[in-house]
Amino acid sequence: MNNDLTNSASLGNVAIFVDVQNIYYTTKEVFNRSFDYRKFWKSIEEKGNIVCANAYAIDSNNDGQRKFQDALRHIGFNVKLKPYIQRQDGSAKGDWDVGITIDIMDVAPNVNTIILLSGDGDFELLMRTVQERHSVYTQVIGVKKLTANLLIDAVDQFIEIDDALLK
Repeated sequence: MNNDLTNSASLGNVAIFVDVQNIYYTTKEVFNRSFDYRKFWKSIEEKGNIVCANAYAIDSNNDGQRKFQDALRHIGFNVKLKPYIQRQDGSAKGDWDVGITIDIMDVAPNVNTIILLSGDGDFELLMRTVQERHSVYTQVIGVKKLTANLLIDAVDQFIEIDDALLK
């Protein structure tokens, strides 16, 4: 399995789906750095026609978050926000798994490649299903040590986040 983003063949029409919270926390935990969305976008643009690019995030009243979301929009992402929910027990909820799944299922018949940025093993069945039903090429991009092996095994290509994709 090739894990080098720069050596991929032509990707055709591409749909990108970013689990923003997952990418943020995994890159911070392992590298103490941020993912470079602009560099990532440019590398995909060189190999394919980006027809859909959604970034799923949690809405907050934080100025830094709003600036980050504006930067994603400027790059070309459609930023989808879900309200931050604080539970009475102090825990928080802000899960986009169902929204990402619906959007991937909707676009799969119309693209050649689906790229998911997440390490969440809950997406394993989704990625297998779109491969089988729609014969799309599937990629997952994530932090290797925090990406579920089931998800890595479910896709055509796993690309490990490393220095080349970090700020």
